[in-house]
Amino acid sequence: MNEWSKNKVITSENQATARVVLDEVRRGRDVIKSIRRHPLPNGGYLAKSVLVAAYHGLVASGEWTEDGDLLSRIRTKPVRTLSGVTTVTVLTKPYPCPGKCIFCPTDVRMPKSYLPDEPGAARAFQNNFDPYAQVRSRLESYQANGHPTDKIELLILGGTWSSYRRDYQEWFVQRCFDALNEVDSASLPEAQNRNETALHRNVGLVIETRPDEITPKELAWLRYLGVTKVQMGAQSLDDHILELNQRGHTTAGTLQATALLRAGGFKVVLHWMPNLLGATPESDRQDFFKLWQGYCPDEIKIYPCQLLENADLYAYWQRGEYHPYTTEELVQLIADVKLSIPAYCRVNRVIRDIPSTHVVEGNRRTSLRQDALAELAARGQSCGCIRCREVRGEKVDIETLRLDDLVYPAACAEEHFLHYRTPEGRIAGYLRLSLPQAGAPEVGLPDLTGAALIREVHVYGQSLPVGGGQDGAAQHVGLGTRLLEKAEHIAREHGFERMAVIAAIGTRRYYRARGFESGELYLVKAVT
Repeated sequence: MNEWSKNKVITSENQATARVVLDEVRRGRDVIKSIRRHPLPNGGYLAKSVLVAAYHGLVASGEWTEDGDLLSRIRTKPVRTLSGVTTVTVLTKPYPCPGKCIFCPTDVRMPKSYLPDEPGAARAFQNNFDPYAQVRSRLESYQANGHPTDKIELLILGGTWSSYRRDYQEWFVQRCFDALNEVDSASLPEAQNRNETALHRNVGLVIETRPDEITPKELAWLRYLGVTKVQMGAQSLDDHILELNQRGHTTAGTLQATALLRAGGFKVVLHWMPNLLGATPESDRQDFFKLWQGYCPDEIKIYPCQLLENADLYAYWQRGEYHPYTTEELVQLIADVKLSIPAYCRVNRVIRDIPSTHVVEGNRRTSLRQDALAELAARGQSCGCIRCREVRGEKVDIETLRLDDLVYPAACAEEHFLHYRTPEGRIAGYLRLSLPQAGAPEVGLPDLTGAALIREVHVYGQSLPVGGGQDGAAQHVGLGTRLLEKAEHIAREHGFERMAVIAAIGTRRYYRARGFESGELYLVKAVT
């Protein structure tokens, strides 16, 4: 039996067609046009996943040598891994939420605020919220479509993570690591240690919670689990709006939470919701500007409030007390506020993946990001956030890159956004260095005493295998090492005698190879 026939998606009916199409693509022809030129004998056309499987079969059989450029052209949805890592999203089981927000949908089958037919939630529902099954199914899907799976950012969603019982949290994370390691473990520390050298290494672990759940003890627990990034629902920076929508926390609480997370070295992602009860497009414009006054999130998600029948907000709408914005109002609002986003922030999302059939009134379009960018282009303007400036799949001439240091104040910290950019202004890689200032909150973590904090090192471009390279790619050419050296120089200039890095489990060896040593919950290095 040859390598092709072992693969279930490579049947005898499409082997020859796949070979012909791959030969054409390898000679430089357009992938889609080549697929269309060669319909299958029984009708229809080859799926890209079949081309990927055929490519792997040819390489495994020894007929072809590996060709990273070819694989990047035939993989499905390459944008999913163009940010340098492969994201795997999992959902926790349904569980009571401490919040009483009037805009959140309620479905007893799902964690609070999620619906069973949202794409990520649907996968979780189909896998009965089992963390191992969710991770394995996602990895298999990525591999079938030609995406690398050796550097995984694990994104755990499901409402307020901190409200779940800790024994459930530990079990959930352990099973996620077991799935990455492809072997069961007896404990979370055992699973983490295995992951340092696993085929699928965890390079980032993200949870979502509420600002009023963030305490020094919670930070220590999150670090024990391996968490490196925290998403929080700020929703609004207006206390009156928060009260009207029964959010249950204040803007001062959100600011304190972001300061605590930053002092703990975590990356901070804030969710912001325009069109809440009591807001107007103009008040939302003013509200958005407050994000950059002390809060200074590293990343944001813009989630316009959507009117759903199974949310308490629906009754306000029925009484005429709430009016959703139109799509045009939202496009104009998002285009306007995008112009104010600092160069150190990344906009991860602009709208939830809620199917339009659930939306009672107001915007139903899920393409608001593209719509807002088109509006900016029509105005002759552009957004300067990280996501809009990533090199992604572009070729990079390392010799032409320029290292810039963007310094900005955040609550109780001086932040340095060190980044390499191309002559055209595209970002090839960056490092977030946080220098705690007087009044910084005490987090009670010995590793961080008197330390400058490296909160993130990220090199952009198509995710490549650990230790691998590709002509013209930004990854694996030493940019991360150069950024670390610059960060150490800055820390020394500011009088710090040590640095601490919030390393994900799968990146520990990378930092140890560059002079860091394992502390209790962080990796630390003396500044010489």
